[in-house]
Amino acid sequence: MSAEAAVLNYKRLAEVERAFRTLKGVDLQVRPIRHRLEKRVKAHIFLSMLAYYVRWHLAEAWKPLPFADEMPADAARERDPVAPARRSEAALAKVDSRRLADGTPALSFHGLLKHLATIARNTVRRTDAKSGEATFSLTTRPNPKQQQAIDLAAAIAV
Repeated sequence: MSAEAAVLNYKRLAEVERAFRTLKGVDLQVRPIRHRLEKRVKAHIFLSMLAYYVRWHLAEAWKPLPFADEMPADAARERDPVAPARRSEAALAKVDSRRLADGTPALSFHGLLKHLATIARNTVRRTDAKSGEATFSLTTRPNPKQQQAIDLAAAIAV
């Protein structure tokens, strides 16, 4: 293995460690398990990995919305794997202005999730309604940023 390949693989190891911290940290909050049966332990690990997989795909799909760098990491690394990682000009502009190219505020991944959490389905009935009277569901309409996030997430599901 060449020196460049060794450095590139070492940097990829850091990504694996970051994924593990994501599982155990504030992102997914997978806590210690107290399962003793082999099938339950395997199911717990499977669900944890599935949750990380979904989170990773959302982060990739939503790269245009938060402060993330849209330039692929491997492309920059393979040019010069020993050089320190540098953010693209577009990512630095997002961080400096705290705005996206269209002028809307840039959010973190967690901020975007909180923003999406305001979309709700409510069961509505009259305040003076008697028990058993008709109700209907009303779902809030997403604002343009929420709709963009929904569209980007739907694109990975196809």
